[in-house]
Amino acid sequence: MIDSDRIRIAVAIARSGAASRRAAEELVRQRRIAVDGQVVTDLSLRVLPASQQITLDGRPLAEPEPLRYYALNKPRGVLSTVRDDRGRHTVVEFLPRDAPRCVPVGRLDLDSEGLLLLTNDGPLVDRLLHPSQEVQRVYLAEVIGQPSDRALDRIFEGIRDQDELLQAKPARSRRPGRSLNKRRTTSWLTLTLHTGRKREVRRLCDAIGHPVVTLRRVRFGPLLLRDLPAGKIRPLSRREIRLLRRAAGLTSDTDNAES
Repeated sequence: MIDSDRIRIAVAIARSGAASRRAAEELVRQRRIAVDGQVVTDLSLRVLPASQQITLDGRPLAEPEPLRYYALNKPRGVLSTVRDDRGRHTVVEFLPRDAPRCVPVGRLDLDSEGLLLLTNDGPLVDRLLHPSQEVQRVYLAEVIGQPSDRALDRIFEGIRDQDELLQAKPARSRRPGRSLNKRRTTSWLTLTLHTGRKREVRRLCDAIGHPVVTLRRVRFGPLLLRDLPAGKIRPLSRREIRLLRRAAGLTSDTDNAES
């Protein structure tokens, strides 16, 4: 085994299933983690899980879980979270029974639908969600009425709301399309965003006076929803995983494991 196979101690703990990445960092700070019998406190420490013994409170950690990546077409009425104290349905219920502990990458609100990535690759999740990566999110939004060119320009120029600048990218967004619902006067927008702020598309459309009726994410980075039915989940191909790593600024499998 070579030195480049080393991964950060918190990553090793998280991949064992003992704790989330953030919780793993806290375990290190609390001096509850030891490597080959020596208590560690340095979060930058890199280890070789296959050849070194890592313990939590004196007990060896389990073997690292295999990395898994899934694309889900989230239906309406399902929460983009791991658990809910009110007993509502969550996206992890769609994972295969033999899947390791996976988390959603970002969120779609309760009434939104569409593409959602789930994985147990913590470093990849962190990089995909970091604002500096500007990973594209493409949405189809059905809105009430038909926004004027000036209203759409406001979205493209940016709208400040609750001390946040909300903005869609004009070069990759489209003007309203014909309504597909004959029972009400609506139009469809294709909006491309580079951030994952809470309810950003809905807030943008509310700000120009055209509330969202239906919201569907059809792309996340290089991943496309395509014809995946609502409520269905599928594993990603090797090519899709490779493209995701590239979008996250991770150039190799080793980089992905280490970050």
